[in-house]
Amino acid sequence: MKLLPSLKQLEYLVALVDTGHFGKASEACNVTPSTLSAGIRDLETILGVPLAERNKRRVLITPLGEEIALRARSILREADGIMDLAISKREPLSGDLRLGAIPTISPFLLPRALPAIRKRHPSLRLFLEEDLTLPLLEQLQDGAIDLALIAMPFDTGDLATHVLFEDEYFVAVNRHHPLARKKRLTVKDMHEEPLLLLEEGHCLRAHALEVCKLTGMHVRSKFEASSFYTLVPMVDAGIGITLLPRLAIDARITEGTGVKLIPLSDESRRQIALVWRPTSQRVHEFKLLGELLRGEAGDPRTP
Repeated sequence: MKLLPSLKQLEYLVALVDTGHFGKASEACNVTPSTLSAGIRDLETILGVPLAERNKRRVLITPLGEEIALRARSILREADGIMDLAISKREPLSGDLRLGAIPTISPFLLPRALPAIRKRHPSLRLFLEEDLTLPLLEQLQDGAIDLALIAMPFDTGDLATHVLFEDEYFVAVNRHHPLARKKRLTVKDMHEEPLLLLEEGHCLRAHALEVCKLTGMHVRSKFEASSFYTLVPMVDAGIGITLLPRLAIDARITEGTGVKLIPLSDESRRQIALVWRPTSQRVHEFKLLGELLRGEAGDPRTP
């Protein structure tokens, strides 16, 4: 019988390719460096070819090692799929589930939703990963997470997308700002106003630029922020105006400040969606989780 590589050996190789370091790869695999090194050597013995060049400073993966690692990723994803299939047939929303979420959604929706999800599905072990949209989609493609909670529009490639609800934008201004007297604003009303944005990489930055079209507006780029928790005090200080989604507002992010929130009459909204690999065997569970998230989002508009 032909001797085949084990999944563990393939996992070691992929981790080594990803990190380029035996120590970091062993941490990622939760084993000692000597165990990982031995596993790579065993894999090389089974295959009969060298996969890595070792010296005291660094590890160089051979071209064949890179190619084998690429195929190993597909094999590991298929193995995960087998486990997912077994889990989905046992009990919906049970076992391990790795959920990624972007920072303009995660702190405002998940603290409200997770207690209810935990109560209804006590057998579910939910692992959370917060990051920007593009890194989350890359992790999803690589199999590092099972699904991601993101805001649309965003190019998700061939990933499956399931829209949960729409999240409308409000204009945030200082209460003494002339615009604060209006009950509703249009994008035209915002012309000539300094627009405060999140830093590059946040999808909400692109959404805000699309909503405002930047016609007659200028962006205060030197005041770019990493989160709404920085933008709100800047608006409160009269530095500029910004857009805030209802999710953040419902989480009382402006409470105790002098920020006035004014609806946009342009029907400007983002869509909150779950995305997953189309080959996943847990689609029913993902949709069930989506319904729970939508139900805990207050009174969102369905798409």
